[in-house]
Amino acid sequence: MNISIATLNKLFFDILALILKIKISYFHFMKQKIALYIIVSLLLLSCHQKQKKAIIQDTTINEKTSFNNLFFDSVQLDKFLSSDTTLAKYKEQFHDFYKQRNYQFAWFDKNGLAEQTHNFYNLLNATVSELQDSSLYNLKMLEKYHYFLNNSITKSKQQDVLNAELLVTGQFFSYAAKVYKGIDVDAAELGWFIPRKKVNLSALLDSVLNNKAKEAAVYIPFNSQYKKLQEQLLFYYQLQKKYPADTLAKTVKPILKGDTSAIVSEIKQRLFLLGDLAVNDSINNFDTTLLKSVKQFQKRMGLPVTGSIGSKTFDELNMPIKKRIEQILINIERARWLPAEKDSNYILVNIPEYKMHIFDSTINTWDMNVIVGKTATSTVIFNGNLKYIVFSPYWNIPANIVKNEILPGIKKDKNYLVKNEMEQYCKGDSLPLIRQKPGLKNSLGLVKFLFPNNYDIYFHDTPNRDLFTATNRSFSHGCIRLGEPKKLAEYLLRKDTTYTSEKVDSLMHLPKEKWVSLPKSIPVFIVYFTAWVDKKGVLNFRDDIYGHDKKMSEKMFIK
Repeated sequence: MNISIATLNKLFFDILALILKIKISYFHFMKQKIALYIIVSLLLLSCHQKQKKAIIQDTTINEKTSFNNLFFDSVQLDKFLSSDTTLAKYKEQFHDFYKQRNYQFAWFDKNGLAEQTHNFYNLLNATVSELQDSSLYNLKMLEKYHYFLNNSITKSKQQDVLNAELLVTGQFFSYAAKVYKGIDVDAAELGWFIPRKKVNLSALLDSVLNNKAKEAAVYIPFNSQYKKLQEQLLFYYQLQKKYPADTLAKTVKPILKGDTSAIVSEIKQRLFLLGDLAVNDSINNFDTTLLKSVKQFQKRMGLPVTGSIGSKTFDELNMPIKKRIEQILINIERARWLPAEKDSNYILVNIPEYKMHIFDSTINTWDMNVIVGKTATSTVIFNGNLKYIVFSPYWNIPANIVKNEILPGIKKDKNYLVKNEMEQYCKGDSLPLIRQKPGLKNSLGLVKFLFPNNYDIYFHDTPNRDLFTATNRSFSHGCIRLGEPKKLAEYLLRKDTTYTSEKVDSLMHLPKEKWVSLPKSIPVFIVYFTAWVDKKGVLNFRDDIYGHDKKMSEKMFIK
């Protein structure tokens, strides 16, 4: 049925108009509308499904035209998949891949195991070693591979060769699904609403084979954090063998520069192993070199950079390396989900870090402190496109805040609205609609930045500037408060010379709000990384402030 979506939409609304025109009863109309909507939706779904690109069997590939004279038929493939439940889930990928090559073997040729088979085997071994994840192996495939290393296919049963061929293909699909797509879970259950990247496994396999199974990563590029975290993972696997397993005893008072204590040498040893101290020594004196390394360690752990070794610094030094490895693996999984950086200009907010990172021409040019949502009103992990700057904004107060905070305030003080520069602008269905006027008291501050989304989250200024000095900055109702809102506004409008610093400042002090549309929207990513490598190549860790790591851990690790 070749009906365009536009035609179906028009048909849908024409019929609705006809129903209204003949003035049938409201109840009858609603039944007709629902039934009609279902019918049209099914038609649209059918059309959408038909839009999937059909896989064409290339019959020009045959024994006469190919160097490889090994072929099989689809019936044999179905028989194989029906006997292997672990690979049956890739049935569609199997058929798509082999159909387009007219069911020609991919991993064997007339001489036996092909070059790409050995390359893939080496790639698989390297990945298993790097991730220390033997679950990537299919033992049946390994057995067949080693058998045909030492035995000719001409002296083997044809069915054994076919089984080996299909097992290697299944091994690739399992490997690629794990490495490129990540764990098979609904990311939304883990609080992640950035769309996970899509991977066409059969197309990926075809591309990899064309390159003799070398450097498979170039076909599905990872987000830059993936490779950086993977390198750190290898370092931590080695570190686990030599890092002390005992716990450093906390001192009653913080250890300060100039102090001499037996525990200082133990601290030096740990900081040396972790890479924060360049040269280790056994001297028990807290010198300038140790002070510098302690500050670096505190900074990358998200602690107050005081240089003194107190309770929280001891806690981080005592963190078992096994837990750090799990933390890195959890964040490698998140890096798998993220798309590779396509846009050269974008904004990234890392919630556990309480930081905004501005990327210009793919370079992280500057950063800004932010305040994120409290645990009870956590900031959502998602992406959008920043389109509008609203200067001197009204704050349309959400219903839950009106109910739980504003109305009790009015009950205690009849002048509550006036004192807080608020006004009721509509009665509303059940609660009055209340907004706060533009000005210095406005909870959104002097400017806000909108990237339309379903979560009602945006960036905004705040009158509570003192909160940005706190180490842990989860205070908001979910939106993200900015440490330098004017700087962001000037950056976004930098290509329009009319928006001088003075002009931006004047727009932030208007009696009513002023909307400015950006000529080109800028991508925004709100992410959640508790382990990442910064622009200086330094590995950072942060607390799991929303408990997302805990949920991921339950999915990824056997306890």
